[in-house]
Amino acid sequence: MRSIKEEQLSIRNISELFEGIVQALCQKSLEFYGERLISFVVFGSVGRQAMKPDSDIDLLLVVAPLPKGRIRRVCEFEAIERSMADQLKEAQKNGISTRFSPIFKTPDEVRLGSPLFLDMTEDARILLDREGFFRREMDQLRKRLKRLGAKRIWKDSAWLWDLKPDYKYGDEFEF
Repeated sequence: MRSIKEEQLSIRNISELFEGIVQALCQKSLEFYGERLISFVVFGSVGRQAMKPDSDIDLLLVVAPLPKGRIRRVCEFEAIERSMADQLKEAQKNGISTRFSPIFKTPDEVRLGSPLFLDMTEDARILLDREGFFRREMDQLRKRLKRLGAKRIWKDSAWLWDLKPDYKYGDEFEF
């Protein structure tokens, strides 16, 4: 027998509820950071449109400039989280129990690369991207991965990357 929350979620479209949160979050981020916000990217299960009622919302915010250090960046983002509190409470009434999991990078930090970006080549949703900055970075990464013959593999409920399937001991390559 299904619970009342499950019944509500079967009637309501989970995707629509998350989309409303994501769109509002993007707007609030744009209002808060203004011209500093270069890119707003949703990834993970919400980016893939494979979310569950308790999925977190994984975000990449490319902002310039940013304070030094993760704690200062998170503290700055708290103003946006506070502005979203009512919408998150409303979503919870509808069976969605989500939270934000933001990653903050400057454009220079994005250019340095990160293993985090591998999956973003496949399933990130770019909601805001001034002058196509993040899209260009992902296109360049896709080209490098293709040159290496890299493959994304689903194994035991997680994605793994084989960056160079034809690797032989002693081979050198740049990612």
